[in-house]
Amino acid sequence: MSGSPRPGQPVRGSATGAPIMALLDLLSRRWMLRVIWELRDEPLTFRQLQERCDGMSPSVLNTRLRELRDADIVDDSGAPGYRLTDEGRNLLEAWPPLEAWAQRWAERQNR
Repeated sequence: MSGSPRPGQPVRGSATGAPIMALLDLLSRRWMLRVIWELRDEPLTFRQLQERCDGMSPSVLNTRLRELRDADIVDDSGAPGYRLTDEGRNLLEAWPPLEAWAQRWAERQNR
């Protein structure tokens, strides 16, 4: 599959079109979670994002930003820089339970 994953359409690893599979396909792409994470607090320019993402290549960053714009998670209209949309901020609300689970998991693994 190429392009941005869409709910209702087949995605990598699934032909069901289930929304969760489209989301997992999108989020599992290289650097995707890092880009979203870096935009959590403030808008950032392309160069700022590239620096915060340990100098990822411009082509990869351009691709990730395009996919995030297509998914309505990131916007670059208006003030300079890229920012999370309302959908992007809603997505971040799902992260604290995952972080808590990861912490418990790490503690169990390190016993």
